[in-house]
Amino acid sequence: MKIDDISAFVAVVRNQSISAAADALGLTQSAITRRVQNLEQALGVELLDRSVKPPKPSAMGKQVYEQCAKVLLEVERLRDLVQEDHAPTGVFRIGVIQTIGDVVLLDTLQKLNQAFDGLHTEVASGWGAQLVQRVDKGEIDAAVALFPATKVLPDGLRGRTLGRIELVVVAKKDALSRRAYKLRDIFGQGWVLNPDGCGFRAGLARALAEQGLSFKINLETFGTDLQLGLVANGVGLGLMPRPILERSRHRAQLDIVNVTDFKPVLDIWLVQPLQPGPVQHAIDLFAESVEQAFAAAPLKIVAR
Repeated sequence: MKIDDISAFVAVVRNQSISAAADALGLTQSAITRRVQNLEQALGVELLDRSVKPPKPSAMGKQVYEQCAKVLLEVERLRDLVQEDHAPTGVFRIGVIQTIGDVVLLDTLQKLNQAFDGLHTEVASGWGAQLVQRVDKGEIDAAVALFPATKVLPDGLRGRTLGRIELVVVAKKDALSRRAYKLRDIFGQGWVLNPDGCGFRAGLARALAEQGLSFKINLETFGTDLQLGLVANGVGLGLMPRPILERSRHRAQLDIVNVTDFKPVLDIWLVQPLQPGPVQHAIDLFAESVEQAFAAAPLKIVAR
């Protein structure tokens, strides 16, 4: 079997159509079809269910796709291995969770453009766990996300910490007048949080469940600025990384609530393959920018 045939099949599955795969690889649809057929013939099994439009991977096709994606990733790593000392060119694919991206992306993208003339950077966003999966599948080159210090990565990936971020509970200014609270005192206020899938939200839910407290969501929405604006208008309590709060235009209308039995701190993780090749230079620059952006972030609770 040939790498070109494997690449064509993977492109069909990822792009969910033969025509889109052809566009992605710069080939004709007939060339894509022929290459997929070559792979099927080499393996002796039908990989696509052609009874539906567009064709979908068969049950065996799904398993073969997972293995083929790994094969292509290893081929790419092999090519990169002999070019490690070269400046990166082509496309650099970085995944960043929104709370990190809001702080670092604008300045960091400018630095990457200045440092590497032949590099085009593409940014993907999503939850941390989703981004790690995409790095593992070779869909992106690296990811920056927030995880506990005990995070375990899949085989074939490595991670390093770039700093730590304190999460703080925030409320409308003067809505909570005491110097300190426990979760039991405030859980009934309800929360303004990210939709399900967010690590911050999951950590809060666990903390409440451990105390037998209900988890009341007043409103769920994406966007840290929108969330902080809603909290400032009294919609509910928020849970926010301190650096995001301190940079917010809503900061003067918000108070940090000193919750003595809930003080979460997460590590900023950079996750990448073991052998990324020349793109390592771009990964290192991105990591340095993240470290610098969060180096001055205080790790202390400010009580009212």
